[in-house]
Amino acid sequence: MQHKYLPLIIAAALSAISVSAQASGYRFGSQSVSGQGTADANGAEAADASTIFYNPAGLSRLDGTQISAGATVVVPHSTFSDAGSTHFTGQPAGGTAAKDYAPDSVTAPSLYVSKKLNDQWAVGLGLFVPYGAKLNYGDTWTGRYALSNIKLEAINLNPSVSWKLNEHHAFGFGIDAEYMKAELAQAVDVPGSVAALSSGPGAAQGALLIKQIAALGGNPALLRAVNDGHASNDGKDWGWGFNLGYMFTLDQNTRFGLAYRSSISHQLKGSTVWDFSKVTTDPIVNQVLQAASHKVNSAALVALRTPETLSANVFHQFDSKWAGMADVTFTRNNRMGDLDIQFPGTTEGAEVIRQQWKNTVRVSLGGNYAYNENLTLRAGVAYDESPVKNAELTHPALPDSDRMQYSVGANWKLSPRSSIDLAYSFLDFKDAKINYTNNCNPLMTTCTGNGETTRGTYKTHLSLLGFAYNYKF
Repeated sequence: MQHKYLPLIIAAALSAISVSAQASGYRFGSQSVSGQGTADANGAEAADASTIFYNPAGLSRLDGTQISAGATVVVPHSTFSDAGSTHFTGQPAGGTAAKDYAPDSVTAPSLYVSKKLNDQWAVGLGLFVPYGAKLNYGDTWTGRYALSNIKLEAINLNPSVSWKLNEHHAFGFGIDAEYMKAELAQAVDVPGSVAALSSGPGAAQGALLIKQIAALGGNPALLRAVNDGHASNDGKDWGWGFNLGYMFTLDQNTRFGLAYRSSISHQLKGSTVWDFSKVTTDPIVNQVLQAASHKVNSAALVALRTPETLSANVFHQFDSKWAGMADVTFTRNNRMGDLDIQFPGTTEGAEVIRQQWKNTVRVSLGGNYAYNENLTLRAGVAYDESPVKNAELTHPALPDSDRMQYSVGANWKLSPRSSIDLAYSFLDFKDAKINYTNNCNPLMTTCTGNGETTRGTYKTHLSLLGFAYNYKF
């Protein structure tokens, strides 16, 4: 029996590729609380040091030394309704309903520091969370053969510099040092494999297993009621990229911005651990089944590239009270076709995850209202496309769909040097249908896969609560 399954951070790879903060996918929080208040329409505003993320050319507009430290709490709500998930044999996968698989809340911190060196040069440093995913479906849900839980974390260090040519033109450049860490677990479809070997073409191989178990003193009768196995995986890596910015100031009230953030290549390296100890109550049966599956603890490797983004934005001060802004961000996902997961040091064939993602566009509109000299109110709305083409290419690690974002926020000056930002956003996702089939089943010897089909519908919305403290020296 060649019992194979997804022994790597497939879900992590899927999530990481499409969760750029300015793209769709698992968008983890906000890189700026002031930006969140306008639904991230503020790329040309350059109101504080968080312009390092949106457009480093905006550093040229900041005086002295400034610090902005914030955190956004993500409060998700998601439900999944199963519509007939199956083993590779076509039989119902069984199991329990997915419940409480999204965390109660997750917090994304951010920290930005800027310093103006002279009339032409400014420098800065950003620290933020570009990607994140945390789902725990449990070991018994109907889609457990695709995924039981995932945890993905990333931190980006972004030193930046800005050069102001004259009163109209400013340029920015930054380097991205990105650390990514992922953990994944999933069930192993031992019941489906044993069922496939009980009759038909696999019967001879099944009979051989029974003889091996009996010869070693095990109880072959336990094969009639086997349980799932389990696999857990981890991986981590540093990757490098860069970002560019340009800002054109037409006059004191109007400016335009262009910003580019490169893709970052990652080689996530880690390990895979297989656990067949609870397949039956007989250790001999468990050992024979694991040996027949050719599942051995090993290294794990997946290569991935985060998407590159290109943003165009505008800011206009209408009068002393009102300002408006807009942003259009293009995300290039189409270079990401199928994803190959490899298992160095083993004879296991690669796992191929079908993705074929499409390019996406995010459009946002926002505005500021100066209520008085100490309080500025913000609001914004955004439409964000999903890179996933259809239900057949949707994986449980990324039940993504197009979404709308509605945001409000405020900046309150505590003193001439300090202020706080507050923001609230509601993200409403379209229903995401999933009908994903792994094309490699456990009895195939040239590839790795569980052959499961996961069918159902996700209903998701998120609330984002942001707080930041700003100080000027």
